[in-house]
Amino acid sequence: MEWDWSAVDDFLPRFFEGLLVTLQALVLGALLAFALGLVWAVAQRSGPAVVRWPVAAVTEFVRNTPLLVQLFFLYYVLPEWGLTLSAMVTGVIGLGLHYSTYTAEVYRAGIDGVPKGQWEAATALNLSRRRTWGSVILPQAIRRVAPALGNYVIAMLKDTPMIFVIGVMEMLGQARQFASETFLTVEAFTVVGIAFILIAYPASVLMRALERRLVR
Repeated sequence: MEWDWSAVDDFLPRFFEGLLVTLQALVLGALLAFALGLVWAVAQRSGPAVVRWPVAAVTEFVRNTPLLVQLFFLYYVLPEWGLTLSAMVTGVIGLGLHYSTYTAEVYRAGIDGVPKGQWEAATALNLSRRRTWGSVILPQAIRRVAPALGNYVIAMLKDTPMIFVIGVMEMLGQARQFASETFLTVEAFTVVGIAFILIAYPASVLMRALERRLVR
């Protein structure tokens, strides 16, 4: 086996296109996961039973089915019911919805970790329900769980290659297509592997630093 630098040069333009798509899917998917996860957590914590039970059932179902199956369902089954989404939008929704069920558990742990006295103090001050959540409970809960949420962003990064199965040309998809056209597999897949390390490792270090800062 010989390393061919010219193959790397030929692959780099496609790699950067795939990198941009990967980062777009990651950022948008993470924002969706954080927002939906908070909605699920608050709904299960304080909503009426007619809301809590369906939310709990949906989150359990999504959490216990593979992301790959959910992507196929969103992309190939929903159009049968008249809802057609682009591959990129489907990938973002799939990643965000799947990881929202995990971030919901993280938020729930953070909310449960807020001392009971904080709830009682908000009640004693006659704060509204919205202000109790927005000004007292959630700021403390989110501060506790920020590092855990960051870890799920890293996990989501490593799952972004799955959106290639519905046609989104992220980094690994670009490498597969390049390899199928040129039969030069080593260079393309190696570049992609190094890219994942270069993105994920600094993010892990940042999360550990954030965790140390928040627990002071």
